[in-house]
Amino acid sequence: MKTLITLMAACILIAGCKTNQDGSQATGDAQKAGVKRILLVTGVDHPAHNWRQTAPALAKVLRADGRLDVTVTEDPNFLASPQLRQYDAAVIHFMDWQIPDPGPQARLALQRFVRAGNGLMIVHFGCGAFEEWDDFVHMAGRVWDPNMRAHDPHGAFTVTITDGEHPITRGLESFQTTDELYTCLAGETPVHMLATARSKVDNLDYPMAFVLEYGKGKVFHCALGHDVVAIENPPAAELFRRGCAWTAGLPPVPKGK
Repeated sequence: MKTLITLMAACILIAGCKTNQDGSQATGDAQKAGVKRILLVTGVDHPAHNWRQTAPALAKVLRADGRLDVTVTEDPNFLASPQLRQYDAAVIHFMDWQIPDPGPQARLALQRFVRAGNGLMIVHFGCGAFEEWDDFVHMAGRVWDPNMRAHDPHGAFTVTITDGEHPITRGLESFQTTDELYTCLAGETPVHMLATARSKVDNLDYPMAFVLEYGKGKVFHCALGHDVVAIENPPAAELFRRGCAWTAGLPPVPKGK
């Protein structure tokens, strides 16, 4: 009898746990009030972007907010899976470089996911994640245009907070970072600008972070995050963390609070 009870308890414990695609265990914590399930989608990118290093760094940065239960998938095709609906927000951290994007089913599933009220966060070259999908610009706000100059030479620049009253950026000051200053984002979709940076090449200001709504969903798009150093830069990390929380329907809070 004692053995049977022990086996039953073990089964209950196993049933209450989920193995994330990055090998970590997600327990029932994600079902607690105030905890949101985040899907970080990675697995392919331009050769200059080492996603095997940056994806874990980004996941760690987001998990610093204990309310964000982050699962990592290295297969962008997961976006076409019905399991996408189990999450509260998706983070696009991939770019279909020289391969087809995840395809029509993934596009439709992502559209429905965000329109229904779930969140979307786009990081760095995620602006080109669906290069073959013209309507991606309506969801992402701005997308990679290969006909434009890609970015300034990798180096230090100032990220200027242009709206210090938005929940994501409230109290966040302009900061220095070492990153790629993207100059390749195109589109006319109305967006709400949160941060910009001035190019040292042409002396023009370019968007670094902005938000928009897509259906009932919230979208946070940040052009920063070329490498681990750029992602882990404390003010940039806080911007990522706050932006992700906001898309998932949580009030962003400063680090340590």
